[in-house]
Amino acid sequence: MAIPKAELHIHIEGTLEPELAFHLADRNGITLPHTDVHALRDAYSFTDLQSFLNLYYELMDVLRTEADFHDLAEAYLTRAAAQGVRHAEIFFDPQAHTGRGVSLDTVINGLASALDTSLERHNISTSLILCFLRDRPATEAMDTLMAARPHLERISAVGLDSAEVGNPPEKFTEVFAAAAELGLRRVAHAGEEGPASYIWQALNLLGAERIDHGIRCLEDPELVSHLAATQVPLTVCPFSNVRLRAVATLADHPLPALMEAGLLVTVNSDDPSYFGGYVHDNYRGLQEHLGLDTEQLRTLARNSFTASFLPPERRRALLAEVDAYTF
Repeated sequence: MAIPKAELHIHIEGTLEPELAFHLADRNGITLPHTDVHALRDAYSFTDLQSFLNLYYELMDVLRTEADFHDLAEAYLTRAAAQGVRHAEIFFDPQAHTGRGVSLDTVINGLASALDTSLERHNISTSLILCFLRDRPATEAMDTLMAARPHLERISAVGLDSAEVGNPPEKFTEVFAAAAELGLRRVAHAGEEGPASYIWQALNLLGAERIDHGIRCLEDPELVSHLAATQVPLTVCPFSNVRLRAVATLADHPLPALMEAGLLVTVNSDDPSYFGGYVHDNYRGLQEHLGLDTEQLRTLARNSFTASFLPPERRRALLAEVDAYTF
């Protein structure tokens, strides 16, 4: 059994496996531009973040109904349970769906129909993080936030994702301030392809409580010192970093340097169906290629719960499970 862990950087749309994509396409009468599952898997050859996003948004078209979003979430939960996930804070991208005519109600109700009973069925507690697409106008993000107000009991936080380069966090300062006024927590993608300055913006302008990715913080010693002192978590995604060419190979990944600098680092899978592995696969890859020992893996698992937005009582219970785990 895999060590208990939380997953804090997981895009539900990025868990769409080719087999499910073809199933949903057939159910909805959609013709995919790929002949079969094998051809689609062959298409998962990315040169950078944008080339990945092109395929990502193309396949998203199969998600049309509440049943589709339910099936997507249920498939993730089943895999996550087998990977030792006990808590998941799940990103979703409303604009990627509303922009093609799928209502926000459809997206949230479909996801919630699976997530609402995930603790009983999969032993996984869950929450949703509504992400804004940073390559879209900030006014559109604000409209999305306002449209989500009837669903706030299902949403724990807002986030910022999509193509990072040329889309600095500062663009969304007012939107994140409005989210804070609604009582939502705040996280943001920064410092994967974008520079370390984007991390500073996410912290200082957006009030981000976690930085998603954040590996380029190592380019700024002052930032590293700040992150170590404040223990703002980083949700690092090793397989993703390699597949999107932010890091050359897993053996070159800066995770050990981040840990040695005293940062609160967590390991996550990002878009696992596209990047070749779910969260525990990332743990195993780090162990194999970076030589992480079992106590370092335990630290990463502990960090995942420490960095979560869980209520204190459940966090303490899950941390005790990590401490009791035998490799």
